[in-house]
Amino acid sequence: MNGSVGGIIRERREALALTLAALAAAAGLTKSYLSMIENGKVDNPPSDSALRALERALDLGDGELRRAAAWENTPGEVRERIGQLEEQARQGRELAEWLKKSSAKRGDGARGLDQLIKSGELAKRINETLRRPRGGKSAAAKAPDTTIDPTIPLRYRVPLINKVAAGYPRDFTDLDHPVKIADEYVSCPGVNDPTAFAARVVGDSMLPDYREGDIVVFSPRAKTADGDDCFVRLEPDHECTFKRIFFETAGRKQMIRLQPLNPQFPPRTVERQHVAGLYKAVMVMHRL
Repeated sequence: MNGSVGGIIRERREALALTLAALAAAAGLTKSYLSMIENGKVDNPPSDSALRALERALDLGDGELRRAAAWENTPGEVRERIGQLEEQARQGRELAEWLKKSSAKRGDGARGLDQLIKSGELAKRINETLRRPRGGKSAAAKAPDTTIDPTIPLRYRVPLINKVAAGYPRDFTDLDHPVKIADEYVSCPGVNDPTAFAARVVGDSMLPDYREGDIVVFSPRAKTADGDDCFVRLEPDHECTFKRIFFETAGRKQMIRLQPLNPQFPPRTVERQHVAGLYKAVMVMHRL
């Protein structure tokens, strides 16, 4: 915000070299009332008509003083919440920029991001971002009345990123968004994995348990075992699919069977080395 109504008026008046009397006359106000406005001593904000007159006299943008007055009338808890949201947005943009640059140094596309995840650098950066108080000061410099805890509103918000095919593997840009940053989110109380993500099912190979349009939440930190339903990322083309997985062997090779639940679809078996990621499904949301 641009400050108080009185502060904006005084700063602009002095910049234009206007006296209180001259501005009061131009806006149709008394000099004493204008002085009270500038010093924040009025019990109620000036009327819209007075603010419009001051905007014209000071050659301010239309509505600038009225927006400032509306902000002053906003309850303190609402202003604090807006400040928190603005700070979270700033931190998100900062994290996205860091992620873009850091992943590019380590490889193309998802490869670079995979390296950041495996090395733990991404988790470390996220934790640092979430713990950072407003203004980017260190934890030691926290002021109890001005800091925020971004983990409170974000803890159960899982990014909903694109779609996962429940049929045969197909392209899926599941890692285009950094963790916790997406255009859409779903609320998932009880899911505490900060790297969790959600995707909408397309196709019918996982019927009857999962229908097209269902939202499935996946947890990269959850351990996977035989019979788990997983989001599967495949190399070398970064394909993905949603299947029930089974670990098998073929001679000396470790294999993974991708088993549809719908008997109309055949299973597919791939070598373990061609599986770039197995992310266990931990929650499903059905549309009624």
